[in-house]
Amino acid sequence: MFPERRPGATLAIIGLVFTLAYGASLVMLPKPNGQIVVGDAIEHYVQLRSAVFDLDLQFLNDYAGLYRVDEQAMAGVAAVKSTPTGHMRNYMPVGPALLWAPLFLAVTATVALLNLLGVAYPLDGFARAFQSTAGFSGILAAAAGSWFAYLVGSSLVDRRSAIWATLTIWLSSSAIYYSLISPAYSHAASMLVVSAFWLAWIRTRARQDARRYVALGLLAGLAALMRWQDGLLLAIPALDALWHRRALGIGGVVSRVAVCAAAAALAFVPQMIVWNVLYGQPLTVPQGPGFMRWREPALIATLFSDNHGLIAWTPVIALSLAGLVPLVRRAPLVGAAAILFFLSSWYVNASVADWWAGEAFGARRFLSCFPVFVLGLAALFDALRARPRVVRAVAAAFIGYTFLLLVQYQAFMHGLREIVPYPRGFVDLWLVRFKVPFDLVANWLG
Repeated sequence: MFPERRPGATLAIIGLVFTLAYGASLVMLPKPNGQIVVGDAIEHYVQLRSAVFDLDLQFLNDYAGLYRVDEQAMAGVAAVKSTPTGHMRNYMPVGPALLWAPLFLAVTATVALLNLLGVAYPLDGFARAFQSTAGFSGILAAAAGSWFAYLVGSSLVDRRSAIWATLTIWLSSSAIYYSLISPAYSHAASMLVVSAFWLAWIRTRARQDARRYVALGLLAGLAALMRWQDGLLLAIPALDALWHRRALGIGGVVSRVAVCAAAAALAFVPQMIVWNVLYGQPLTVPQGPGFMRWREPALIATLFSDNHGLIAWTPVIALSLAGLVPLVRRAPLVGAAAILFFLSSWYVNASVADWWAGEAFGARRFLSCFPVFVLGLAALFDALRARPRVVRAVAAAFIGYTFLLLVQYQAFMHGLREIVPYPRGFVDLWLVRFKVPFDLVANWLG
């Protein structure tokens, strides 16, 4: 089949389809006020727009411009949200803004040039062309992250198992929503950098030189810029060094972990600069000390609750986690690292005060584990490699099942609430999705 013969082209085509679909939605379903960036993405975007157009991190005018309101009206909100340094608070990491910067700057330069040629387009950082760069950059990041995750899987199992695992996780987990519907959230950026880290680590695992640990530290620090929790990746090179402690010696283990941590801290400097400007200190928890409840993690609910539980909303992850068992047998160190990263991510996600992650399509914070899920499912599919039809059927079933949930969720979120219920409870989460398309067609026909 084509995906098995041309895995890279398959992923690129999906990325292109997502790009065209996203672009079409901006034209066919524009918001009345011209706003494209919404939700958490707003806080990433104002960091980029303010730095480029105003050369500062004073966000008052940026929020006013995005919301199309007067700055004086926004000032009252700013007074409530001000920080000790007199800035508007910002809860989001700076990494996505840095990732979007190349396309944003290219659009800015293009608009400036066209305006010199007589085209009157707003050169303000608020117009739709500017805002759309966040979404298009996110789709590109998600597609590249999926390619990296495929390469991670194909480093350990056959190409067929790896590509079907990648397609299944990308298209039947929360990843599809944050690659297509809301690509300007930080999760697409996380998919890219976390997958790049796993690829670099797996491809160099035969090496134990300090240069390798510096590179891994830099990637872990970059991942933490995208989503702070992704700094948990530092546990993997630490585990790697301990795994080879006999060859390295205690001094070698300590020195490699130290240079890895130092490199990560260096990559994290942009976030520390932003925090120092906004909060007067280079390290902080912007949401406040009550944001993390380390002694009260909602471990079971985070996985199984109908309120965006990981497995409840995206059951394919149960197969991925089961696949970590054969992964350990095939590659003990890789399997141990995958389990360690998932368990630590699970604990951190369960310890957040709003462990359900607000309004979300599934357990979106677990997208930091995207390559881990691909690895687990790839190992499971590899055990079935003698039955390729079974692998394809499983992939198609989960992708179709999740697509129906996506239709239900989007219909509800777009106001069809008298026709489509929100995915909560056994029936509305697991079964109603099969009925929703018929209800939507009946409503359309009148």
